[in-house]
Amino acid sequence: MAGVVTPAAGPGGPYTVVIVGTGFSGLGMAIGLKKSGMHDFVILEKAAEVGGTWRENTYPGCACDIMSLLYSFSFEPKSDWSRMFPKQAELLEYIKHVVDKYDLAQHIRFETEVTGAEYDDATDTWGVTVAGEGAEPGEVVRGRALAAGMGPLHRPSVPDLKGLSSFRGTTFHSAEWDHDYDLTGKRVAVIGTGASAIQFVPQIAKKVGSLTLFQRTPPWIMPKPDRRVTAVERTLFRRVPGVQRGYRNGIYLLQESFVLGFKNPGLLKAASGIAQWHLRRQIPDPDLRRKLTPDYTMGCKRTLVSSDYYPALTRPNVELTTAGIAEIRENSIVARDGTEYEVDAIIFGTGFHVTDAFADAHIVGRRGLRIQDAWRDGIKAHLGVSVAGFPNLFLLLGPNSGLGHNSMIFMIEAQVRYVLRCLEMMTSGGGSRIAVRDSVQDRFNAWVQAKSEGAVWVKGGCDSWYLDENGANRAAWPASTVNYWLRTRRLSPGDFEVGAAR
Repeated sequence: MAGVVTPAAGPGGPYTVVIVGTGFSGLGMAIGLKKSGMHDFVILEKAAEVGGTWRENTYPGCACDIMSLLYSFSFEPKSDWSRMFPKQAELLEYIKHVVDKYDLAQHIRFETEVTGAEYDDATDTWGVTVAGEGAEPGEVVRGRALAAGMGPLHRPSVPDLKGLSSFRGTTFHSAEWDHDYDLTGKRVAVIGTGASAIQFVPQIAKKVGSLTLFQRTPPWIMPKPDRRVTAVERTLFRRVPGVQRGYRNGIYLLQESFVLGFKNPGLLKAASGIAQWHLRRQIPDPDLRRKLTPDYTMGCKRTLVSSDYYPALTRPNVELTTAGIAEIRENSIVARDGTEYEVDAIIFGTGFHVTDAFADAHIVGRRGLRIQDAWRDGIKAHLGVSVAGFPNLFLLLGPNSGLGHNSMIFMIEAQVRYVLRCLEMMTSGGGSRIAVRDSVQDRFNAWVQAKSEGAVWVKGGCDSWYLDENGANRAAWPASTVNYWLRTRRLSPGDFEVGAAR
């Protein structure tokens, strides 16, 4: 494939690759194709602009919890990051820069939402049904391969609470922030205390009349070592070769060291000690501190970073409750201890669908195999990318490729390289389809579950989005990112069935 320039397809295809999404995954895939000499691809984007999660999430205080020098493509460093931890607007700006730098706009179809995908056994192609302002009625976009880069955190999860439909105030999820609703002076309830909530709660607490925070499980929170990137550092990054790469590598190694604790939770005692000190230092009230103290092992859920969340909870207009929600009424929320809270608005910081993200997806593989049937016993994919029974389908950041300690951009780059090598293996042998063998996928997933036994996600004493309803790890990569890099670096021909349409 390298060095071969393919011609552009027509508006509906067939393309060599159909990419879904313009977040880091989809754009990384597109850049990988271009670098390999392949220009015959299309990117389908449901929105009117690029960005993925960094377009969708615009809540106050939205920022990345991985340092900017690491949360960026390794091949496209940015020397003028303003902060060590980038905010949403700067990340979106970086993504738009990448689109311009690699001339990707010509490949993107905006306002074109994927509603389903079916594999055609006769032609070894995928028919992708689309809808929206950018699509024709009933349009099908066809491609040899389908690379799904929607990301694991794109479907907001809202709990099914008794009486929610009767609430007469305003409700919205943090990923669908209602910027037209003025929170000033309002009585606001926030449900959930995950990664998004600890960022927006300090921001809105300054302006609301009252804020009631409903917490189910307190997160482990480390202090956030955020600061402005100095002018001297930016100059060094720009002018001295290797300095920025050295910074990046140092941050990577620091983050990667936490993986040792996931398999050996005892090693996290020092980190949990820092988190406990952070809590004691910022929350002087013993009763409030008790509510905020996790009763599970650090790392069981994603460890969060913040230096302004705890202080926000000490404000006189903020109340934390752990009683749980009994029901929601027209103008209030009733806790399980009988306390009724009058509220004007409810904001859900309740995360996303992960292990059930494909529950309603219309994806049909070889011989009519539905993705729901293939995943009847749980979502699974070889290396989180290839799914047995679904030739030429590649999931970016699919099952068991999530991280709780390092940058997902690292995983994306490894997966893009893996997909390119799958395509090269297919075409070099004169084939039109490539599919991972069932036995290979089963062996890999048996390794994942065995590797997860005794790990903090499974034995840490908490419920998290890493696990499915049966307690199996379906989201987290159970080893180091170095291990993943090595596994995706080379392909074994025997692991795949390569064939051609007749």
